[in-house]
Amino acid sequence: MRFDPASLEFDAQGLIPAIAQDAENGQVLMLAWMNAESVARTLEEGRVVYWSRSRAAFWRKGDTSGHVQELVEMRLDCDRDCLLLLVRQTGAACHTGRRSCFFTAVREGEEQEIAAPL
Repeated sequence: MRFDPASLEFDAQGLIPAIAQDAENGQVLMLAWMNAESVARTLEEGRVVYWSRSRAAFWRKGDTSGHVQELVEMRLDCDRDCLLLLVRQTGAACHTGRRSCFFTAVREGEEQEIAAPL
């Protein structure tokens, strides 16, 4: 069956959450948002294109930072309302310069930074 981005369950703003995960080691890198066109562009280009809610514009990961996400595989969850993007990540995925956006852990009720910038 041919995939159609319109078959996804987008929210009221026309967006769907997309989790980027390192295709080689399974590390969860980041969560961002996509619309139907950014999903289609990602599949066409092989580079991940998100929708920036704050800028109301497309955001091709790495265009300004050089920290590119090359798409290995796109997966849909069972409800078709969330995407998992298996990627080859070049450099940092997080805008703070860390490999992953998930660099703060809560341990015994305390926040701990568990990853320094690259």
